[in-house]
Amino acid sequence: MNTDFQRLNQRLANAQPSATYRIMDRVAERRAQGAKIISLCAGEPDFDTPRHVREAAIHAIEHGHTRYTQVVGVRSLREAVAAKFRRENGLDVSWQDTLVCNGGKQVIYNALAATLNEGDQVIVAAPYWVSYPEMVQLCGGEARIVTCDAVTGFKLTPAALAVAITPQTRWLILNSPSNPTGAVYNETELRALAAVLLEHPHVLILADDIYEHLIFDDQAFYTLAQVEPRLAPRTLTMNGVSKAYAMTGWRIGFATGPRWLLEAMEKLQGQQTSGASSVSQQAALAALEGPKDFIRESRAAFQSRRDLMVALLNDTPGLECVTPAGAFYAFASCAGLIGRISPAGRVLHTDEDVAHALLDEADVAVVHGSAFGLGPYIRIAYALDDASLRQACEAIRMFCTSLR
Repeated sequence: MNTDFQRLNQRLANAQPSATYRIMDRVAERRAQGAKIISLCAGEPDFDTPRHVREAAIHAIEHGHTRYTQVVGVRSLREAVAAKFRRENGLDVSWQDTLVCNGGKQVIYNALAATLNEGDQVIVAAPYWVSYPEMVQLCGGEARIVTCDAVTGFKLTPAALAVAITPQTRWLILNSPSNPTGAVYNETELRALAAVLLEHPHVLILADDIYEHLIFDDQAFYTLAQVEPRLAPRTLTMNGVSKAYAMTGWRIGFATGPRWLLEAMEKLQGQQTSGASSVSQQAALAALEGPKDFIRESRAAFQSRRDLMVALLNDTPGLECVTPAGAFYAFASCAGLIGRISPAGRVLHTDEDVAHALLDEADVAVVHGSAFGLGPYIRIAYALDDASLRQACEAIRMFCTSLR
C-alpha cells in the first residue's frame, strides 16, 4: 500500500511529545485498570479557582460576553494587565503594550514563531520546561542548551551565558521561578546576567514569569526588564493567571514587550486561533482586579507542602533534594537508585526507569528529570493535600528501601 500521503511536516516529525503528558497518559491507563495512583506529575494547583473569578465568568455568560473579541484581547483586560505590570513589576507600560493569548504557552510559541528563521539559536538553560526546546525546533530554530546543575543552584551564570552567545543567538529564555527546579533568580543575579546581555544587543530576552507569585521565604520577585530597563526594548515579559489564581483550564496568558514584536505576534495569532475565550478574559479581569487573599493563602500552603516534601524526600534512601525557592516542584536527585533492581526485577539504568518503576510498582507518578534536560533526577509536583503527599512519600520510601 502506498503511504506517501502520510508524510508529516519534518519539524513536527522531529518533535518529541511532552514527557509530562506521556506520564499522565500512563496514569490514566493504570487508573482505568483499577489502580489507585497518586499523581505528582501535573503542573497545576489543586485549589479551586477563586469564587469571585468563577462568578465573573457566570456573569459574563449571562450578560452576553460570548462573542469574538479582538485578537489582542479586550481593552479592559489589557488595561488590567498593564496595571499589573506597573504595580507588581515596575514596568512602565500602557495597555497598548500588552497582548492576551490562549494560555502562556501560546505567548511563547507565537514569539518564537514570529521571529525565528533557519539557523537562529535560542539559549535554553537546563533543567528547562519540556516544551522550550520543542517549540524552538518547531519554529525553525536551534535550542542551544546550557546545563546548569546543582552546583549553581540550577541557575544560569553570567560566565555560562557569555560562552553560549553566538552571532546566531536570537533569544534567551529565562524562567524564574523555574519549572522543574523551583530555582529563583534574585536581583543581584539578574543584574549580572543583564550586564552580559547589554554587550550583545542582537539578543532578545523572553522572561517566563508564570510562577511569579509562588515564591517562598518572604523573598522578593524581580524580572529582568525591571532590574535593567535598558533591556526593555528587546524583552518580552510573559505571565498569566493559570498558576497564581488556579486557572489552568481557563487558558489566559499575557505579555508586554516592544510593539513591533507584539504586532507580529498579533498577526500570527489572528491567522491561528484569533482571540482568547471571551468568557475566560472576563474571568481573568476579575482575577487581576479583585482581592489577592487567594494568592497569599495558596503560597503559604505551597510553602508548607514544600517543607514537608523536602524533609520526607531527604529521609528516603537514594534520594537527595535541595530546597526549592519557588513554584511547586521538588527536583530530587535519584543518583543513589541508579543501577539497583526493583522488587519486580526491573534494573534502574536511568531516571526514566525510576519514574516508570515508581508508577508501576509504587502507584506514584513522577516525571523523570532527563525529560527536562538533566538526569538522574525526578520532578515531583507537590500540588496535593498533605495527606496525599505523605502517602505518596511513604510509598516512594518503601519502594526505595526495597531495592536490591
